[in-house]
Amino acid sequence: MKNGKAHLNRNAQRIVDQLIADDERYGIAHSRGPLGEHLIDAGAVSAGGLEAGLRMTEICMGGLGTVSLALDRNNERWPLSVTVHSSQPVLACLASQYAGWRLTHEKYFAMGSGPARALARVEPLFEEIAYNETDAPSSVLLLETDKPPPAAVVEKVSAATGLAPDALTFIYAPTQSLAGCVQIVGRSLEVALHKAHSLHFPLDNIVDGTGCAPVPAPHPDFLQAMGRTNDAIIYGGLVQLFVRGSAAAARDLAEQLPSSRSRDYGQPFAEIFKTFKGDFYAIDPHLFSPAEVIVTAIETGETFRAGEWNRQMLEQSLG
Repeated sequence: MKNGKAHLNRNAQRIVDQLIADDERYGIAHSRGPLGEHLIDAGAVSAGGLEAGLRMTEICMGGLGTVSLALDRNNERWPLSVTVHSSQPVLACLASQYAGWRLTHEKYFAMGSGPARALARVEPLFEEIAYNETDAPSSVLLLETDKPPPAAVVEKVSAATGLAPDALTFIYAPTQSLAGCVQIVGRSLEVALHKAHSLHFPLDNIVDGTGCAPVPAPHPDFLQAMGRTNDAIIYGGLVQLFVRGSAAAARDLAEQLPSSRSRDYGQPFAEIFKTFKGDFYAIDPHLFSPAEVIVTAIETGETFRAGEWNRQMLEQSLG
């Protein structure tokens, strides 16, 4: 989609405006930073909550996804889950939601996700995504951290997006918060799309998708909180993709997508992270995918399933 008709940034801004207008309902705090940037604390000092996490996920997807919570009586251990869906999954998940923008300054570090990435286009991924926005009057970036971005990071984002700081909104929440937990677990579809890309499946052939994963209890320790949210997808996520192309290609995608195909599968993520001495990028990237996958070839009417819900690993990680 080359002409920007999806309007990732405009869609996201509408949700941001609603979030600010109903700040008490969502338990968030809004302020202006030193350069005039909009700052939304969704779970650092402010309470945030499940609903704030849902809105954050929708913002991350550039307004091209629907996000909801559900309770399942049949799952007595982790009955609450986050379900996401998009009929434009490549744009929603890869051009917007994927946390692919590393933002650092001195001791500050955060991964940026959201539609500002589609304006900046500083990641190699955008060499393969034709989508481009040229008329966005404002933009949004979500940061997985408990601190607002320093002025140097705001200036970096401003320069990359071509927008003045007062046209930028930064939403931040730590993984240990309810909102932060929800928005990470709300990436079940995103990780499936990213792995499909790494497997060189044609992105244009992915036409629809939905995913879900259980919501773990937040944990005050960052490493444990990060481990739980990742394991919720790696060992408990379920994704269905609808694709064009041959049945053989759909079958191969289904067989390769599950997290169980990774060499690092089989331990709680927090333990894997310790094994690699905190080097996130040393972990096999193929681990970051759903536990179970369903791929439907819409031109042949065939459906292929692979992977499985790993209750033992969920019990070790989620408690």
